Amino acid sequence: MMSDARWRELLAMRATDPAAVARAYAARRRRPSLLSGDGTLFLVAADHPARGALGVGADPLAMADRRSLVERLLIALDHPAVDGLLGTPDVVEELLLLDALHDKVVIGSMNRGGLAGADWEIDDRFTGYTARAIAERGLDGGKMLLRLVDTDPGTVPTLESCARAVSELAGHGLMAMVEPLPYERQPHGELRLRKDGAALARAVTVTAGLGETSAHTWLKLPAPDDDVALDATTLPIVVLGGMPSPDPAADLASWGRALRHPAVRGLVVGRALLYPPDGDVGAAVDAAAKVLEAVRE
Repeated sequence: MMSDARWRELLAMRATDPAAVARAYAARRRRPSLLSGDGTLFLVAADHPARGALGVGADPLAMADRRSLVERLLIALDHPAVDGLLGTPDVVEELLLLDALHDKVVIGSMNRGGLAGADWEIDDRFTGYTARAIAERGLDGGKMLLRLVDTDPGTVPTLESCARAVSELAGHGLMAMVEPLPYERQPHGELRLRKDGAALARAVTVTAGLGETSAHTWLKLPAPDDDVALDATTLPIVVLGGMPSPDPAADLASWGRALRHPAVRGLVVGRALLYPPDGDVGAAVDAAAKVLEAVRE
């Protein structure tokens, strides 16, 4: 799907015709609704590199090879069950220039300033799309990461910025997809995601109250072990794939349990599908699509 000639054409366009990006935004065919005809939403996520999170499994630079990443995204987006993309401006624009986003949902990633491993990681500044840019470029919504660490004051400006972005997106009638993740800092400084129901439910209720209205707010949550967090809101939820485990079948089973909850509308998966252990992106996407289809049936 990415011949040498096509790749060289993309590189040449980037260097010689920057106005092509604006033309591609304007020409993109939008689909009429976020949800598919089955009432589900299945997105592929590719906003990790902009936060410096390049590793997958044992390879710390797996996502650093841009041609490989774009090729994997093209394979995933070509699957009929995949509704669209969640990405930063650079990734979205590469795929626009390749005509890969027509009739797809496109969600722009907004805050990527909390670089992975940085001392200020929790103070997650908005360095990507703005609500205004998302509206002007005809995208379908904006996504923001909200990591909650009670012992880190960097949580406070991130909370405030996310609340502002929720309000601004709602003012344009656009989805605000917020990913609330409760973390705790370990004795040696590393961050650990809390996956217990109580911590996730607290994160859900805090996030649901952000901004001037929740009318356009969606939540992006890790698949929990129980329904405590899923029962804590009426907002639509999508399950995030997160870092792939060594057992893809276990990942799929975990997603399937969460997808059965009536508040859950679909999946947003990145590395687990784009970098499966066997390298077969098409098969990984197909397996996830079948899980979503089976749950809805």
